[in-house]
Amino acid sequence: MPGSPIEKHEELAGALLCMGNPLLDISAVVDQPFLDKWDLKMNNAILAEDKHIPMYPEMVEKFEVEYVAGGATQNSARVAQWMLQAPGAVSYIGSVGKDAYGKQMKECATKEGVNVQYYEDDAPTGTCAVGVLDGERTLCANLSAANNYKLSDLEATEKWAIAEKAKFYYMAGFFITVCPEAIMKVAEHAAAENKVFTMNLSAPFIMQVPPFKATLMNALPYMDFLFGNETEAQTFAETEGWETRDVSEIAKKISEMPKTNAKRSRTVVFTQGADATVVAKDGQVALYPVIALAKKDLVDTNGAGDAFVGGFLSKLMCGADDAECCRAGNYAANHIIQRSGCTFAETPTFEF
Repeated sequence: MPGSPIEKHEELAGALLCMGNPLLDISAVVDQPFLDKWDLKMNNAILAEDKHIPMYPEMVEKFEVEYVAGGATQNSARVAQWMLQAPGAVSYIGSVGKDAYGKQMKECATKEGVNVQYYEDDAPTGTCAVGVLDGERTLCANLSAANNYKLSDLEATEKWAIAEKAKFYYMAGFFITVCPEAIMKVAEHAAAENKVFTMNLSAPFIMQVPPFKATLMNALPYMDFLFGNETEAQTFAETEGWETRDVSEIAKKISEMPKTNAKRSRTVVFTQGADATVVAKDGQVALYPVIALAKKDLVDTNGAGDAFVGGFLSKLMCGADDAECCRAGNYAANHIIQRSGCTFAETPTFEF
């Protein structure tokens, strides 16, 4: 296929580095009483508290569960790699335990072509309970080993070589709770070398918890692309004291906030479920429609936002414009929501 990434193997090798919290998703269709009991809300993501620890075995006991390699950033990395079909285009760094779950995830992502470079910690591999009801999802993450990632791992010669080779970087906002130092090291490197640094707001709590918001705001000047959804956008506006809740206006305001690398303007991309994707850049706002999907074809929305980012980045790496990047993002998200968890067919049907 002319111009397909398959022809650019060498150029794409190691081009995208993703860093985040690798988690094994424990996914099940649940009921409302279960959600109420554990204080879980749909379309939300939270970190597990002590009170949630017994929830995981209960979920396995009560419902039919599936185990899928997860964690927001790892999902995006896997989808970008799948879209590109160029082995080793995407590298992924995060912390797992020295256990079967960690081994299982590494095998899964490696088989899909991702260059998986886990740090192995003494704590167990992190897990994320994914409760699905009527096609919508709720997430409750027990980070465990994922919470123990250290800057020293990134600074190790072989790991920093991966960072130096990359031209694009992506981290979900969730990584803010784990290793702000690693985020800033990569952000500063990207700005200094005029590379592309991208992040995601990821969840309302990232903005609502003051230390997490402070880290986000420290990293924001380095961001060339910022992703999020409409709820996260509105939470950002609320925590900034802005009166507006208009997603397009919020995207435009964030895109115009101070930036370290003046050679690149900031692009802000907010998905809105079934509504059009908002893209703000250079004082302009554009809307890109999503692919319509009948309710009967919706399996679950877990990983939809992650898949959008993965698709978007796959085209960005090939030099595409915002419209093409959104087309790829919307294709990937549409594909993922018709399947259980962040899983995909062997090869995409997307026309590069």
